[in-house]
Order: sequence, then C-alpha cells, then structure tokens
Amino acid sequence: MLTRSGRGGLGDSTSPHGVTVLELLFDIVYVFALARLAGRVADDLTIVRHTLLSEAGQTLLIFTAMWMIWSLNALMSSIYDTRRTDIQVLLMATMFGTLVLAVSLPQAFGERGVVFACTYVVVQIGRPLYLTLALRGHLRSRVAAGVLGWHVVSGVFWIAGGASGGTGRGVLWTVALAIEVLGAAMHWPAPWLRPGQQAGSTADFGHLAERYNQFFMIALAEVVLEAGAAVSFPGFSTTRTIALGAAFLAVVAFWRIYFYHAGSTRAATSSSAADALHLSRWASFSLLLIVGGIICTAAGFGQIIEDPDPPIDWALVVIVFGGPALFLIGRNYLEPPTASAGRCRVLFLGVLVLAVVAPTMVLFPPLHTAVAAALILTAVAIYDGLAHRGGGETNPAF
Repeated sequence: MLTRSGRGGLGDSTSPHGVTVLELLFDIVYVFALARLAGRVADDLTIVRHTLLSEAGQTLLIFTAMWMIWSLNALMSSIYDTRRTDIQVLLMATMFGTLVLAVSLPQAFGERGVVFACTYVVVQIGRPLYLTLALRGHLRSRVAAGVLGWHVVSGVFWIAGGASGGTGRGVLWTVALAIEVLGAAMHWPAPWLRPGQQAGSTADFGHLAERYNQFFMIALAEVVLEAGAAVSFPGFSTTRTIALGAAFLAVVAFWRIYFYHAGSTRAATSSSAADALHLSRWASFSLLLIVGGIICTAAGFGQIIEDPDPPIDWALVVIVFGGPALFLIGRNYLEPPTASAGRCRVLFLGVLVLAVVAPTMVLFPPLHTAVAAALILTAVAIYDGLAHRGGGETNPAF
C-alpha cells in the first residue's frame, strides 16, 4: 500500500545514483525500435521522388513520438526510485507498449494505424495517470496531473488520426505530437502549478545524464549493425571494405565528440573528470537531434555498402551528410555555454564544412561520399580534442 507522504512513500522517494539494470533492460526494446526506424529511412531513399518528402515526414513523426516515450521515462527514473516495485511495473508495462509500437512502426500509416495510436495513447496517459493517483496528497501529484492533462488533449488527436486514413492521419498526428512537444518545451505547465513546480524540477540530473549516455551508445550501435549487416550477405569487396572502414571511423568520431567535447564546458564548472554531463535546459531536444543524426548516418552508410556503384542519388547525399550535421548541432546544445566563451564554435565549423562539401558529392561515386563524411567527422573530432586538451580527461562516468 502506497503512502501519501513520509518515509517510504513514492512522493519522497529519490532516484538511485546509478542507472539500474531494469533501465538497461528497458533500452533493449529501443535497439529493435531504432533498427526499424533506420529501415524506414532506408526505405524512404528508394521510393519515387514525388512521395519522398511525405514519407520522410512520416518517419520523422514516428521517430519523435518514440523519442517522447523514452525521454519521459528517463525523466521519471531520474525523479523516482526505480527499485520500487510499482515503478518497476510501470517501466515494464511501458517497455511492452514500446515493443508493440516498434512492431507496428512499418505500417503505422497503413493498416496498423489504430494499433499504433491506441498503444501510444495508453502508454503516454497511463504513466502520469498512475503517478497522479499514487501521489495524491503530495505536491508531485499536481505535477503528474499537469503532464496527464497535456497527454489527454493530444490523445484525442492520436485516436482520431488512427481512426482516419490518408492525409487526415498525418495532419491529426502532427497536431497531437506538436501539442506534446510544446508541453515538453514548456515543462508541462498547468494552471494549478506555480513556477518551479514543473515536471523535472526535482530530477537527479546526474542520473539523467547517465541515461542519455546509455541511449547514445545504443544509437551508436545502430551504425555498426547497419554497416555490418550490409557487408555480411554479399561479402567483402574492395569498395565495401573501404565503406565499412569509413563507417567505423564515423562511429569512433561520434563517440569521441559526444563524450570528450564535454570538456569545453565542464572545465569551467567542475574539476572532477567523473562528473556527468552538465545538461542544458534543451538537452532532451538536443539528444533527439543526436540520435536522429546517428540513425540517418547508419541508414546512409548501409545503403552505400549495399550498393557502392555510381551514380549517387542526391537524397543519399543529404542523409549521409545531414546525419553528422544534426549530430554536431545536437551535441553543441546538449550542455549550456560557458560564461566566459559562450558556445563552442568547433562543432559549428564542422556543420559548415559538411554543408559546403555536400553539394559537390553528387559528382562522385557513393563510396566517395561515405569516405568524405567520415573524414570530416574525424577532422572535427581531432580539432575538437586539440581545442579542449587543456581541460584534461572529460569522459563522463557511465
């Protein structure tokens, strides 16, 4: 029986200092989900051009919806004690719902639209509904009720979109997701909440940073999976081996920039190398860009390894170069700027180089595109390391 307050109550529980095994288990579902999303991106590259933008928009919408579930659960586990039985049941129920969503993902805008919409609404309403009831009498109940209110409103559009079809589904789901993104950006305000009482104000940001690190590594593995799978079936050849090497180089650059770029801000705020990332207010959206960029990179490299022969398609160039650009932008906003130097310009320089080089890649074979993107990322990682080498060891605890 849950108590309303006092020792042992859910409202007074605190997140454990480290990530629990259950949270690692929860992210296993996202290994499958990210693979399905990378598959959708790859499929988008092979469709006729007059439907490319609409298909890409659908993939973006689904990706953002899946991301909303993960980010809210990461926030919950950074506020409440995940060793409690009720929170564990809540996480496992969400995990199963996410698995259903991942299975429905390829046909979400087709015959499985109702399943996708209903499952999504149950997951997003069920979590804050339970917290609102379980925390009644506690201040945190009002915060959970605020989150619940936003999802009830968006849920109407999700269900309506699932029941409709064609363009109507896309429009209604876009409105639903826009409501949720707006709520998240404003920290789920409600008329009964005073400033400072929004969701996330009592989160353990060290724990949340570890969850971000963990999810980043899962996304990074997608590049390895896509590249390795693309090579496995046809086997090695000179061009495929070079493309595989380029993919590996990109993985190392992503890892190096994500973890060690932290020195640009941490050196000014902490002397401990084991500190977690100092997250910015917009960190959740920054990680959305980071993971989205990695998925695009994985799909793009996978396509080049499968078919390295010219000519190259402009859409593939956009994916291969746009993915790293999204990653660099997201990483630059993951942490707040320093008080003395503002936001670091090294990663923005990398985005500029990618933007300048990308249009020229339509003149070269696909293999050149993969190698060029990997080399630019590697150069950014090296330059970033040289620029921040005075900050010492910066790899956060994981």
